[in-house]
Amino acid sequence: MTADLAGERMPSAPAAVRVASDVAPVLPSSTPADAGHAAAHLAAHPAAPAGAAERTLLVLEAALEHPRFSDVVAATGLPKATVHRLLATLVTQRFLATDPAGSYLPGPALLAIAGRALAGIDISAIAQPFVDDLVATVDCTVHIGYLSGDSIVYVMRSDSRKPYTMPSRVGHAAPLHTTGIGKVILASYPDGTVDRIIASAGLARVTDASITDPDAFRREIADVRSRGTARDRGENVPGIACIAAPLFDHTGTVRYGLSVSTLSIEHTDAQIEAMSGPLLQAAAAISNALGYQGSAFATTTLGNNS
Repeated sequence: MTADLAGERMPSAPAAVRVASDVAPVLPSSTPADAGHAAAHLAAHPAAPAGAAERTLLVLEAALEHPRFSDVVAATGLPKATVHRLLATLVTQRFLATDPAGSYLPGPALLAIAGRALAGIDISAIAQPFVDDLVATVDCTVHIGYLSGDSIVYVMRSDSRKPYTMPSRVGHAAPLHTTGIGKVILASYPDGTVDRIIASAGLARVTDASITDPDAFRREIADVRSRGTARDRGENVPGIACIAAPLFDHTGTVRYGLSVSTLSIEHTDAQIEAMSGPLLQAAAAISNALGYQGSAFATTTLGNNS
């Protein structure tokens, strides 16, 4: 997990966005260096998309990742004239917009479609196959929860073949500071936000193992950031331990947490830590299914708290 994935970070709308409805986009001129880059790309990608729809989608995706015309050309491997024509069409149809500097931005038509798609996301349906695989791998109960006010709420629970079940249930709320899911979500926020949440929600003693000292809890969150996973060592329910990982959405924000829960007497601390491998693999797969584009999912730190 990379160090630039703080949970509060949301892209702000540009101060001035120009959407053209009847003119071609302003296309910055390319440089010799850009041309060399494009030639290298074409050499590595000799087969450009043949269909008009495929070319249009390729240009749209490239324009959302590269603000300059020359970079779009290099990324797609298409002729400049083709890229120019398709960009003009995408701007005219409001799938792209340009700011005063001529950089490409998502247009209102594209944002409207994206909004409708995101509103229909069902985390349970998306995560189910990955959760099923994780349960089969670790043979433990798996939860997914999200932040709701000062608590986490379970939206999914999948049990193992064990003869016992966890006391949790879908729709049940639990404190942030006593659960692995709560900790891993909190760890994605800057220190100032964590402090405000602590001050608001408090650090109530739920079990004898609960962390109730603010300084100790801050150290716990720092440890979560460094490891990329969070632990609950009987802090929420006596005798139940868990390990949790973050789930990132398409913006790189930690919206949910994924956890593996077991009885403390059944698994040693080392065995629970060993579950972090399949847990992080499942979390990465679910995050990618939610639109997360990050690649270094299971490395270094969780949040940027600078």
